[in-house]
Amino acid sequence: MADPRGFLKVRQRETQPRRPVPVRIMDWKEVYEAQEKGVLKSQAGRCMDCGIPFCHQGCPLGNLIPEWNDLMWRDKGAEAIERLHATNNFPEFTGRLCPAPCEASCVLGINQPAVTIKQVEVSIIDEAFDNDWVQPLPPARLSGKTVAVVGSGPAGLAAAQQLTRVGHTVAVYERDDKIGGLLRYGIPDFKMEKEQVDRRLEQMKAEGTRFRTGVAVGTDVTWEQLRRRYDAVVVATGATVPRDLPIPGRDLEGVHFAMDYLVPSNRVVAGESPENHIDAKGKHVVILGGGDTGADCIGTAHRHQAASVTTLAIGKQPPSERAAHQPWPTFPTLFEMASAHEEGGERTYLASTVEFVGENGKLTGVKVAETEFVDGKRLPKAGTERIIPADLVFLSLGFTGAEPAGITEQVSAEFDGRGNVARDGHYMTNTEGVFVAGDAGRGQSLIVWAIAEGRACAAAVDKFLMGSTILPAPVAPTDRAIAVL
Repeated sequence: MADPRGFLKVRQRETQPRRPVPVRIMDWKEVYEAQEKGVLKSQAGRCMDCGIPFCHQGCPLGNLIPEWNDLMWRDKGAEAIERLHATNNFPEFTGRLCPAPCEASCVLGINQPAVTIKQVEVSIIDEAFDNDWVQPLPPARLSGKTVAVVGSGPAGLAAAQQLTRVGHTVAVYERDDKIGGLLRYGIPDFKMEKEQVDRRLEQMKAEGTRFRTGVAVGTDVTWEQLRRRYDAVVVATGATVPRDLPIPGRDLEGVHFAMDYLVPSNRVVAGESPENHIDAKGKHVVILGGGDTGADCIGTAHRHQAASVTTLAIGKQPPSERAAHQPWPTFPTLFEMASAHEEGGERTYLASTVEFVGENGKLTGVKVAETEFVDGKRLPKAGTERIIPADLVFLSLGFTGAEPAGITEQVSAEFDGRGNVARDGHYMTNTEGVFVAGDAGRGQSLIVWAIAEGRACAAAVDKFLMGSTILPAPVAPTDRAIAVL
């Protein structure tokens, strides 16, 4: 364990400092600054000898959190990254993007602020990269088996790395021109600069993983062709079908899905010149939906120098502290202030969007009303309508499932009632040799779940190919850890 009296001596929780708002909205660099090493060690030292570390069950990966907290406190960074990598292929991603269900289930959090687990995690991997402790781990011998992984998000990359390391020849197929999926083009650089993706890909290439970009599976190459060419196929395409809002005015120019805004914007930051780039400079922006994707739109609009940014959420504002029906160690729904929210804009709750209004086919405003609850339904309250000026509206309402992309027609894989690719208890679809991992199989979820599923699916594929496996399987397809319900 870390400092036996650390949580008694250091009661204050200190998280990673953020760059000043007036400075950071002028560029696309990450908003966070490095934490001073002494502060970081003292924060890691707050990890207590709790007997049963509930942070383990809060993390779908089963990260060995008390162990690497202890090693960080003892300034043993090389050993800390070894323990961190034992359960997590990409801590540089989770340390920046995961909402940290582990912290919600931290035992110290019962009566004190939880340990800054996420901050310790990202500091360990950043130090490891800075000191060249992250090295390729190629297999000692090849198995002679081949696997195609379709999709290069966190689930696909985790599955590919695990399968490569046990000796299979793995090719990752990606329809975009660069590897990374939404890590590359969905996440703005102010949350994670793409250097984090690129240096991990260099490790994977050195280990032997092969990458095929610009290939749309289902059209450029069929699923059936992949199935004939490879011994196993992993579907890791994510849940990318956006949820729409079919109300009057939906077809007006200026109403877009969030990803239609974020993806081209990220391409511009990367030095590209996409034809469909949406520039919010000088425009009134309204965002529907209060989740992470909505926050990404807020931060992007601020950097585009939008005239105003308004976020509308149909439900009530979450409480600032745990509600009685979400006791420790469950993952509570709380009112949070993301970095993008600090940068300005208005957040309005209990706002039902009634209509998109416009002139000559172009959006000019959004008609909203107060939300009232009738028989358990959220409905617009009559007589409370008002119009918010808007030049751009971004729909950030979540995703409804995976894109079919010929899966059913070409390999007879079925979809379940929630729009996900159906699978059995071993990640396999109803077509032998075709597996599914991540959001494509479980629906929209957290990045930590995607990595956990990629690792577990890799173990299932390895067992299918070889009869047994030494790969760990952190989760089963039906798992729902208590901390993320």
